[in-house]
Amino acid sequence: MIKAIIVDDELSAIKSLQWEIETFCKGIEICESFTDPIEAISAINYIKPDCVFLDIEMPEMDGFQLLQNLTFRNFDLIITTAFDNYAIKAFKESAIDYLLKPIDSDDLIKSVSKIKVNKDKNVLGNELKMVLKNFMANANQSRIALPLAGKTLFVSPEDIFYCKADGNYCEIYFTNGAKEMLSKKIKEVETIINNNTFFRVHNSYLVNTNYIKEFVKSDGQYLVLENGITVPVSRSKKDELLGFLSH
Repeated sequence: MIKAIIVDDELSAIKSLQWEIETFCKGIEICESFTDPIEAISAINYIKPDCVFLDIEMPEMDGFQLLQNLTFRNFDLIITTAFDNYAIKAFKESAIDYLLKPIDSDDLIKSVSKIKVNKDKNVLGNELKMVLKNFMANANQSRIALPLAGKTLFVSPEDIFYCKADGNYCEIYFTNGAKEMLSKKIKEVETIINNNTFFRVHNSYLVNTNYIKEFVKSDGQYLVLENGITVPVSRSKKDELLGFLSH
């Protein structure tokens, strides 16, 4: 019997997938399901399932972050998502299967068959290790996932002008004039972006250095970005910033 765990922030999606599995897939048992990714991490590490059905687009913690926080990774991974985008293509290239919502029963049967084959060959987790390696290697070159309220926004780092802290939230300003609010502190956003063109010039500001037009030393020292916005530079960051820009 194959032990499986379902992780999806939508309870209705979990119930639908569980019904599909119980109806069409023999030999697989859903031992747990979670809408909370933090609880899912603990359960996966403890239960050590043969398979995890994982939704990528979750508001509090996306699927990529969940995978990176696991200590147990020796399982087959099947992505469930409503979006056929770059991330899904990366998984496909690494032989990780995925199911597009609404899930088709024939596709589900084929995915479960792959799990059974992998288990028989004792190769569980090999593809997962590969995709995590590929994802981390390309993190600075591909789009990033910004968790917003009820959705995940996939953007390229070059589309971001700067980020501004607002208490426990962070405002993201884009080159097209749009603005989004994340329910994360700027330090967390800095970790998510993880791109070597960004620099924390102030406790409240994270700037894409590609869009710096001027550095003004008078009047408290500040940056002028290409869109005309001024951003303060803290005294403690001045020398480090100038060194960063000179390389």
